[in-house]
Amino acid sequence: MYDKNVFINCPFDEGYREVFDALVFVVTDCGFEARCAKEAIDSGEGRIGRINKIIQECKFGIHDISRTELDMVNGLPRFNMPLELGLFLGAKEFGAKKQRQKCCLVLDSELYRYQKFISDISGQDISVHNGKFDSAIGRVRDWLSNSMVDVMMPTETAIVERYKEFRASLPLYCATFKMRERTSYRDVVKAPMKTGKE
Repeated sequence: MYDKNVFINCPFDEGYREVFDALVFVVTDCGFEARCAKEAIDSGEGRIGRINKIIQECKFGIHDISRTELDMVNGLPRFNMPLELGLFLGAKEFGAKKQRQKCCLVLDSELYRYQKFISDISGQDISVHNGKFDSAIGRVRDWLSNSMVDVMMPTETAIVERYKEFRASLPLYCATFKMRERTSYRDVVKAPMKTGKE
């Protein structure tokens, strides 16, 4: 599954939830497998070890560095996303032949904002989503389409409409199957996506 696995490196807080769900949705709707640090729970393995393993298994990576503002509690910035971007780029640069095939999309909320806090990635093609789920869907869809030129992707408009239907039906889906909405990003987010394409 290496060629179909997409590592999603983004915030998991409630304020980012709509964009996160949209990222998982568009990846799945385009025929890929969404992977992220939330999927594995192993008390015997450290978080960084889990992340490294997932990165190793993914050809593609989506890295949203838009949430680096100071935390209101301790006044420090959030650097998990830039760290995981660095791990992904390091795997591409120094890994074996398969790892060198890695391809990544870097997302930010504003154009050139990243230059103020992580200027070393200036050579990367940064895409802007303005904090909006539909913009995020469009950027990811176009990137995947350009990366897999021999694969026909659904249009941005079609994916956005299916995502809206998914969000509207999610509470009923969870109630029907007696699931809490955030039990598991795979259990809750992926199952309704399959029905949305039928």
